[in-house]
Amino acid sequence: MADHDERNDSELKQEYRGLVDRLRETFDSGVTRPLDWRRSQLDAMKAMLEDNESVIAEALAADLSKPPQEVVLGETALLFAEIRHARARVERWARPRKVDTPMFAQPATSRVQADPLGVALIIGAWNYPLQLTLAPLIPAIAAGNCAVLKPSEVTPYTSKLIANLVPRYLDRRAFAVVEGAVPETTALLAQRWDHVFYTGGAEVGKIVMRAAAEHLTPVTLELGGKSPAIVDDTADLKSTARRIAWGKALNAGQTCIAPDYVLVSPNRKGALIEALASEWKAMLGDNPCTSDDYAAVVNERHFNRIAELIEQGTVAIGGLADPETRRIEPTVLIDPDMDASVMTDEIFGPVLPVIETENLDTAIAFVRAGDKPLSAYLFTKSGAAEKQFLDELACGSVCINDVMMFMSVPELPFGGVGMSGIGQYHGQAGFDRFSHLKSVMKRGRFPDPSIRYAPYSDFKTKLLKWFA
Repeated sequence: MADHDERNDSELKQEYRGLVDRLRETFDSGVTRPLDWRRSQLDAMKAMLEDNESVIAEALAADLSKPPQEVVLGETALLFAEIRHARARVERWARPRKVDTPMFAQPATSRVQADPLGVALIIGAWNYPLQLTLAPLIPAIAAGNCAVLKPSEVTPYTSKLIANLVPRYLDRRAFAVVEGAVPETTALLAQRWDHVFYTGGAEVGKIVMRAAAEHLTPVTLELGGKSPAIVDDTADLKSTARRIAWGKALNAGQTCIAPDYVLVSPNRKGALIEALASEWKAMLGDNPCTSDDYAAVVNERHFNRIAELIEQGTVAIGGLADPETRRIEPTVLIDPDMDASVMTDEIFGPVLPVIETENLDTAIAFVRAGDKPLSAYLFTKSGAAEKQFLDELACGSVCINDVMMFMSVPELPFGGVGMSGIGQYHGQAGFDRFSHLKSVMKRGRFPDPSIRYAPYSDFKTKLLKWFA
């Protein structure tokens, strides 16, 4: 049995080596460099999404019970926005960027030229299995690269859909899809890539980074973390509760930038919890587990994990978990142990601890005691509080008086810091991430002063100091 597994691993690596070699031949041929080709591939992706709207919704419903509106909100609308944005700006992004040349280097011109990296590996995630697989492909195409997509095996219907659609719409010479689980991903990571883009958890992110280090391959790691929502005493509680409730219920909380916990002062805690209960009832009815507007937890393993988290605090709202539908009510926990996994690990589900902190100072200190989050949210009417929050809290992205909505702005770079990720994408940040920004200087032949050439002298040294 061990020999059989070993042989299969070897065969997979050999197969994928051939795949990467084929795509590298395509890249080296120059096919992907013309801007017209890049635009045509972006147009093809747009057509792929438009032509298959119903089957995309069916696949996501089969994998995650996603309501049709959440398919648009969390999956296709973001892709359409990124495609439009990149297509309209790719010529400008690809144009050489002039920079100043100092007097000492004259006569010369200097510029930065964006070169495509080559062949990229893009490993998608299961929580938004369409969007998080195809979104990194958009800047990869815009920058002129070839790519292999590896969708998540945790959402098999969407994985199969991507594998079927991509070869039908995109240039088969430049793009490929590999399905599978750990053995396939391991064999892919053993290859020499020009960039590896991974979306998922930090533990697997470390494995990806170790594998990439074997070839000194640059990586983008879009990870996660515990994204806080701080509610100060000036915040409007109705809109605050509505927006936090939406962010936690969307995709049943299986969103890397969902609010993971709330920090609020003791005198507003009770009112905020009442407002959250009211908003969830308005959105999902008396029994969210039977609502057609509420997604399911992706599989039994994650369902059981989240259900166990509910037992780590006092339930103030919700708490019902239905194993038949894999739905868990939006649940507020109070008084959890700070060392419990609900407070140390990313929840990635519809459970929301509400923690008392005296003021903004103590709330910021609470967040800073942990890893830097992927996103952070502040609800306030105070400009001073907003400034303090932005100045003192390190995180990937911030939204003031809402959650997650920065994702709707293509030109805002998205990515983590520290344990929440490495590198950013969306808009030009994504184009630059899939490019090598090559420095270019072109010098004239005359004049060619002797100041930099030997023999040296005190006079030349003085001139050099003056130029410097």
